[in-house]
Order: sequence, then C-alpha cells, then structure tokens
Amino acid sequence: MTTTRLTPLPPESFRSKPWKNGGGVTVDIADATAPGADPSGWEGMVWRLGRTAIVQPGPFSDLTGYERLQAVIVGSGLVLEGSAGAIDLRLPFVPVRYDGGLPLVSRLENGPVEVVNLIVDRALCSADLKVMEPGEAVALTGGISILYAPGEAVTARCDDAEVTVPGGHALQIVAEAGVSLTVEAGQGLLASIRLR
Repeated sequence: MTTTRLTPLPPESFRSKPWKNGGGVTVDIADATAPGADPSGWEGMVWRLGRTAIVQPGPFSDLTGYERLQAVIVGSGLVLEGSAGAIDLRLPFVPVRYDGGLPLVSRLENGPVEVVNLIVDRALCSADLKVMEPGEAVALTGGISILYAPGEAVTARCDDAEVTVPGGHALQIVAEAGVSLTVEAGQGLLASIRLR
C-alpha cells in the first residue's frame, strides 16, 4: 500500500538569510541539512529550495560540490557570464541546470528579476526542477517533491487527493515512485529531490 504524506509549507514557515557571498538575501522555502548543522547557515547543506531577488549585476556565490537548478519567475533577461561561456536564463519559467562551483557574474538585460533556486549536494542527492502547466501530469520519482506556487494558486491532484497551493505557498510531497501528480489550474514549479 502506497503512503503519501502531504505537508503544506506556508510563507510564515520560510526562512530568510543572506546569500553565501553576502550580496543579497534568499528566502528558503524548504531545505535539509546534515545532522548538527545550522539550518540558517551554508555549512552542511544537503539541499535547499529558495526564492531570491537579483536587483543588480554581481558575482554568484561559490557553491563548489553543489548542483544548481534555477528558473526566473519574475522579469526576464538574466544571463550568467563565466569564463567557459554564458548561461542563458533570459526566458522566464525555463529551468536551467549548472555547476554551482562555476565562477559566474550575473547580467540583467531588462532590470531586476526573481528566481527560484534548487541547490543540491551532488554527492548526496539527485534533483530536478520542472514547470507544471494546467493539464500536465508527472509520475513522481520517489523521495521528496515540492510543488511551489510562485504566483497564482495551483490546484492539483496527487493520486486521489485534491490539493490547492495558494499563491506564494508550497506543498511538500513525500511519496513512493510512481505516484501521479496532475496540475489542474495555475502554474507551479515542481522540485524533486532524491537522496542517493
């Protein structure tokens, strides 16, 4: 018998903290840290899903050993420039995956943006970040999934359970592989994290 746990994550449960390089502030939607690690810090981070505003060009934090998945959710025109080439995040709601250890500097072609970041320790986790549109269904891969409603409310069905995620809120789903998630209304971001 499949057991699925659905845990609402309201904005009051989110935690704000400075970027690792001190250049801005991120809002953590959900995270996991190693035993004994301070969840408000960066040491011992296993994975983290957060939202942050990038209001001026500047260097990105060095997150060597971590994989980053990122999507612009407000605004457009973000480009990350590095010695190996540019990472194109110009279009909103198009997730991009890249190495967190790359030395990168942001360029804002159309002014400030807001992004959602999924950061995972690649030695401990695998992860994915997907945009969910109305009518779209996915089979969850097991582990932890987080459905985030960055704008309007998202209505979805998780197997037989009807769920509504208000705008600005998230829903954590812990389920076995194969559980079906279908978005019925609204546009959501689905973060999937699987421990190795």
